[in-house]
Amino acid sequence: MDELTRVREWGADSNGPSDQARTAARTRLRAAMDEESRGLASRGRELSRRLMFRATLAGMTAAAVGVAVVVARGDEDEDEGTPRLSTVSATEVLRRAARRSRTQGSEVPPPRNDQYFYTKTYISRTPVKGGRTRTWTDESWMSVDGSRPSLREEYGKIHNDPPLGEHEVRWPPTVYSKLQKMPTDPDKLLDALRMGQKSSPESDMHVFFEGCMLMMGPRVMPPGLQAAAFEALSKLPRIRLDYDDVDVAGRSAVGVSYPEVDWTFLFDRRTYDYLGLRTKGSVPKKVGKDDWVQTGWYWETRTLQDIQVVDRIGQHA
Repeated sequence: MDELTRVREWGADSNGPSDQARTAARTRLRAAMDEESRGLASRGRELSRRLMFRATLAGMTAAAVGVAVVVARGDEDEDEGTPRLSTVSATEVLRRAARRSRTQGSEVPPPRNDQYFYTKTYISRTPVKGGRTRTWTDESWMSVDGSRPSLREEYGKIHNDPPLGEHEVRWPPTVYSKLQKMPTDPDKLLDALRMGQKSSPESDMHVFFEGCMLMMGPRVMPPGLQAAAFEALSKLPRIRLDYDDVDVAGRSAVGVSYPEVDWTFLFDRRTYDYLGLRTKGSVPKKVGKDDWVQTGWYWETRTLQDIQVVDRIGQHA
């Protein structure tokens, strides 16, 4: 059996990629073939059939993974008590997460500037090439406005952070009054995150990164802000589903990411609760007087287990 016949049979299978995935795959394939043909023509060679097979298979697989994934619909079958499944896009996952955020709200009261955020964060780190997963459960007390010393635990190590300097600011802010000034209309928030830049793959990448930063730090969101952030990011044309098999502290997660951004939002596959962030990192290694290389690449997942507003370091709510 030749390779192209295998591709046809794979695509005809009932579990094959969706029509949307096939269309995206064909577009990627044509672009890859045109680019490769131009390069090969200048070298006087023809595009090999095996290369075409690899491009077809890779493109269709990437499209199938990036476009949709089977997740729980969020409603249950009354007779069986089990979630019904459907295939959704990254856009729909973010929209459902926004609806979930509005429904849930926040049980944490708005903080005063002189208070602290107490947080308990679960961190897991797994080598990209496979190996033992390391985990930490860090507790920290962060000054809400940065005017007081903070105690921060990172990978099990304690750091005593001094107050912010006179001209230092936190972005995104942690002060509730500053967060209240951020728009809760998704379109206006999207414009604010663009910081005056026109829509482009580069500015969209910046917007997605800013959205990750907004969700990463300890803060209490004013009503509607988290939902608006998810809806704003759902409007980015290149968002995709990733890491749909991630286990986040015992909960199966589906991820939403953006090309060339090593950050992924993780949501519960059943409820669409926001669970945390996943990122790709490395350990810098010095190889010369002023030269460093990145080694030991890993996947890291952070999940906020608890957040409370307290009056002093060491206090639990």
